[in-house]
Amino acid sequence: MTTKKFDIGDSVSVLDEAIDGIVVAVKNNEITIKTSDDFVLTYFVNELVKINNTNNLNKIIKSETLVHKSSDIQPRKKQNIPTFKTDKVERGIPEFDLHIEKLVKNFRGMSNFDILNLQTETAKRHLDFAIRNRIPKIVFIHGVGEGVLKAELDFMLNRTEGITFQDANYQKYGMGATEVYFKQNKN
Repeated sequence: MTTKKFDIGDSVSVLDEAIDGIVVAVKNNEITIKTSDDFVLTYFVNELVKINNTNNLNKIIKSETLVHKSSDIQPRKKQNIPTFKTDKVERGIPEFDLHIEKLVKNFRGMSNFDILNLQTETAKRHLDFAIRNRIPKIVFIHGVGEGVLKAELDFMLNRTEGITFQDANYQKYGMGATEVYFKQNKN
């Protein structure tokens, strides 16, 4: 049977208790430690475990458990991965989710009217932003629900000049989104 070797000054931890300390005395199978609260306690060898002090790098470097790697191994060469250049810069289509939980953190105290009003005002702001910045196309995600928000969006979009709109890609959004296209002036 091998016994664990503890030296004075080793950092140790008690196995079945949340106690750490420094070894102050070693006598046969009994180890005396001093805790961080300055208590002096005695334990048997099988009740303690050494704590590796990562601050003491010299001890770690000299330890036998450190695996030494040969320095004459050549590093791997990077493989040349072909890159493709495109003339057009591909940008994603801006998507604006109008679900109330995406717009505010807590909507518990809001009435249905307040929620719908906030959603339509948000859509109007995004619409104005896209027009000002000459964005060719945006998507409003409104969800399916009872169709009240979609009806409000359709009403607002019908009154806006210079745009066309339609249901968004069914495969990507299902029935819960509307694509808006902006007619750009040639100026």
